[in-house]
Amino acid sequence: MSSGSVLYDAPGPRTVARHRLYTVLTLVALAGFAALVVWKLEETGQFAYDKWEVFVTPQYVQFILVDGLLKTLQMAFFAIIFAVVFGLVFGVGKLSDHWWVRWPSWLVVEFFRAVPVLLLMIFTFYMLAIGDGPLSSFWCVVIALTLYNGSVLAEVFRAGIGSVPKGQVEAAHALGMRKTQVMVGIQLPQGVKAMLPAIISQMVVALKDTSLGFYILAPGLTAVARPIYQDFRNHVPTAIVIAAIYIIVNLILTAIATWLQRRLVGDKPTAIDLSRVGNMQGGRAV
Repeated sequence: MSSGSVLYDAPGPRTVARHRLYTVLTLVALAGFAALVVWKLEETGQFAYDKWEVFVTPQYVQFILVDGLLKTLQMAFFAIIFAVVFGLVFGVGKLSDHWWVRWPSWLVVEFFRAVPVLLLMIFTFYMLAIGDGPLSSFWCVVIALTLYNGSVLAEVFRAGIGSVPKGQVEAAHALGMRKTQVMVGIQLPQGVKAMLPAIISQMVVALKDTSLGFYILAPGLTAVARPIYQDFRNHVPTAIVIAAIYIIVNLILTAIATWLQRRLVGDKPTAIDLSRVGNMQGGRAV
């Protein structure tokens, strides 16, 4: 008898039939809801051509792609890069043996994880952009997303490093490796493999959260939506188009990140072969 059959009883014919019925009812309910939404949009004239014409007009398409999508991608790119660096530094800092490194790192991470990202944007905007502030709203969004997502990633890095089997770490120390060498050569390479799905998810979150920059007058997709729906009175079509762009970009980002994950680490994480490290003495290979 296989372990799967011990832990899980195969459903019988009645259970299978019941599950199929639930599936059919769910699909019917979803189809009915979609039909209701389409009917409501048609009833209110949301499918009228004059409400959608703007999205096939070259000037407005360029406006959406250059002033909207490009700025959104730029903010997300800088925020993700800085957040990964921030998360790595403070995640490792929380694992430090020195209290004067560990406790400040813990305080920074827990504080910025607790503050909503929109409030971080507002605080940053009023501190660094209002009046003669040195930064624009673009960089205020980047800073806020860096602090929030970097704090989340710090916990991801900490958990990923902590997931490395203790035997690997103890064996590395037994070979004479310093703690820094163990962290860089043993724990981080293996921990990253466990962290990649969470990092990918946080990248998507950072990209979506750029939309909150609308509240501090930052550029991006949500910013270009305002003049469009104000001029054409097409709030619903504009929301549909902007949401569709976000969905497409997030799907592309997820696909690229997933492909990169498979390319770099394969389907399953593999332990580092400590026999290749060689005999270590005083923290140096001999």
